[in-house]
Amino acid sequence: MEKNSEKVTIWTRQDIRSLDDLKKNGVFRTKREYIEEQYGDIAEHYIKLYRWFTEVASKRVPKPDGVEFPIWCSISYDSMLRPTIDTVCYELEVDRSQVIYFDGGKWDYVLNHRYLPKDKEDDRKYLEEMRRKGFNEIDIYSFIEGKYSYLYPLEKKRVMDSWMRIFEIENWNIYTVQANIWEIRPEMIKNIMHYDK
Repeated sequence: MEKNSEKVTIWTRQDIRSLDDLKKNGVFRTKREYIEEQYGDIAEHYIKLYRWFTEVASKRVPKPDGVEFPIWCSISYDSMLRPTIDTVCYELEVDRSQVIYFDGGKWDYVLNHRYLPKDKEDDRKYLEEMRRKGFNEIDIYSFIEGKYSYLYPLEKKRVMDSWMRIFEIENWNIYTVQANIWEIRPEMIKNIMHYDK
């Protein structure tokens, strides 16, 4: 991907019903029901974090009215999720200004409700401070949800504030860097890949 280009190519795997949405509405947007179907019993965990992401990402790239959740994309054909039964993969050409880039490795800290350190030294200091405060290595995952979520609002805020570092990309590569957009419109689609046994 050329960093100076005004258009970028990205890829995303979506439910096959997205084709119907595009045909019927002229736009595809991620639906809560798709997230619930994909994640089942743990869907609410993802939905809460996607809402957080939506809130902070919309300050970087304003989201259109009616959009509830972002569309997760890969920045490379080599790293994209391949089509499976009942899904399709879109190859999209999108204005760079409409893409929200973030570090997918750092996103794992968000998924795990964990403080996202600046670097190894910051992580070491954070863990040391938590031990001094009487928290063990399991406790530090409980400030957002769990036994400490209502007891330590400052720790909860500290963890959530650290998550903003997902947008700080130190190592730009096709396996770590991910992209989000708010919607897919027909004019963005360069190719649609279907499942092939």
